Amino acid sequence: MPWRETLSPVRMDRIALVWPADAARPVLTEVAASAAVELDLPYEPGNGPEELDRAADAAVVHGPVAGLVGWSPSRQLPELRKALEPHGASAVPLRRPRGVQPPTQLTGEERRRPRLSRLLVDTYTTVPYADLDPARIAAVAYVVMFGMMFGDAGQGALLVIAGLLIRFLPAPWLDRYRKTWLFITGAGAAAVFFGVLYGEFFGPTHVLPVLWLEPLEEPIPLIVAALVLGAVLLAGSYALGSINRVREGGWGYALYARSGLAGALLFTAIGLVAWGLLAGSPVILVAAGTVALVALVLIFIGLFVESGGGPTGGLQATVELVDTVVQLASNLVSFTRLAAFGLTHAALMMVVWQATTAIWEPGWRIIPAILMFVLGNVLTFALEGLVAGIQALRLEYYELFSRVFTEEGRRFRPWAPDLGAASTSPAAASAVPAASALPPVERHLP
Repeated sequence: MPWRETLSPVRMDRIALVWPADAARPVLTEVAASAAVELDLPYEPGNGPEELDRAADAAVVHGPVAGLVGWSPSRQLPELRKALEPHGASAVPLRRPRGVQPPTQLTGEERRRPRLSRLLVDTYTTVPYADLDPARIAAVAYVVMFGMMFGDAGQGALLVIAGLLIRFLPAPWLDRYRKTWLFITGAGAAAVFFGVLYGEFFGPTHVLPVLWLEPLEEPIPLIVAALVLGAVLLAGSYALGSINRVREGGWGYALYARSGLAGALLFTAIGLVAWGLLAGSPVILVAAGTVALVALVLIFIGLFVESGGGPTGGLQATVELVDTVVQLASNLVSFTRLAAFGLTHAALMMVVWQATTAIWEPGWRIIPAILMFVLGNVLTFALEGLVAGIQALRLEYYELFSRVFTEEGRRFRPWAPDLGAASTSPAAASAVPAASALPPVERHLP
C-alpha cells in the first residue's frame, strides 16, 4: 500500500444492496461474512443469528426487489459484488448525501491489525472521514519528546532490550503485548540518542563523552532547544490542521480558521518576531507585525461569523481572539517542560551517582554502593519513565492534536453478526429458507 494512503481514512462509498425479494437470507449471510458493509438500520444491530430476520424485515421492498443502503470501503466492493452475484444481488454505488459524514475506517482495521501508534490518536478522538490520520507522525513526535526528557543511554538501552524481548521471546504470556514492541523500542532508541548527546549512561558516570551539552551545566541552551523543537512540532500541527480544514470545508473555511491558515499565519508572525529580534532587523519586525495583523483580522472574521454576528457575536469573537493569542504563546512555552523534565532526570541520576561514589570503598562497602546504584536507577527509571510518558502524551493532546482536529469522527461499524452455522457458500445458501417465508413487508420504495 502506498504510504500516502496510510495518512487518510479508507475511502468509503455510499451503496445500495439490492437483491431478489426471495433471496434475503443468503444475500445477507454473504454481507455479514464479508464484514464490508455498515447498514443503515432503524434499530441498534445485535450480534446473533436473529439479525438475519431483523435486517431482512427492515429492507425496503419494491415489487420483486428488496434492498438496504449503507457504507462500504471502496476497495472491498469488487469482492463483495463477486460474492453477491450467484444470488442475483449487487452492491450499487450511490451519490453521497450532502452534509452527511461517512464513517471512518483507518488503515489496518479491515484486517483487524490496527497499529499501536494509532492508540495515541484513538484515545483522543475518532479521526473524521475528511481528515488526515496523523498516527505515524504522532508516534514519531511522541518518542522524540520522550527521549529528550528521558535522555540516558543506559536506561534507554534497557527499553530497547525490553521491546526486542517482547517481539522475539517465544513466551505465550507476552502475546498480548506483541504489538507494543516497536513503540517501546522506538522510545528507548530516542532515549539512547539523547543520552549520548548528554553524555549520560546510567547517570553522569563518564562512560560516554558529552557530545552536545550536560543538562545540569547548561540548562539555558537545553530550554532553547526545547522551545525550538516545540516550534517545529507546532508548525507541523498547523500544517496538518490547515490541510484538514481545506479537506473539511474548502479553502475559504481554512483561510479564516484559527487552527487553519489564519492560525498558521499568526504562528509564522511569532517566528518572524523571534528572527527579527535575534537579527536586530527592524524590517523583519515590521513584516512580522503586518503578518500578525492580517492573521488577527482573518481569525476575528472567522470567529465573528461562527458566533452568529451582531454585537454579542463581536464581543464573543474579541474574547476568543485574545484567548487564541494567549493560548498560542502558552502552548509554545509549554514545551519548556521537555527541558525541565530532562533536567529533573539528570538531577536524580546525579544524586544516585554521588551517593554511590560517596560510599564506594574497597572491601565490604562495595556491596551497599552497588545496591545504591541499582536501586537508584530502578526508582529513577520507573518514576521518570512514567512522568516522561505522561508529559509527552499531554503535549501531544493539548498542544498538537487540538490544532489538527476540530470535530469528532464516527467509526465504521460493519454489519457482521455471528450467524453460527450459517454458511456463505452458494450450495449452503440455497438450502437456507427464502425470505418469502418471512412476515410480509408492506413498505415500498419512494
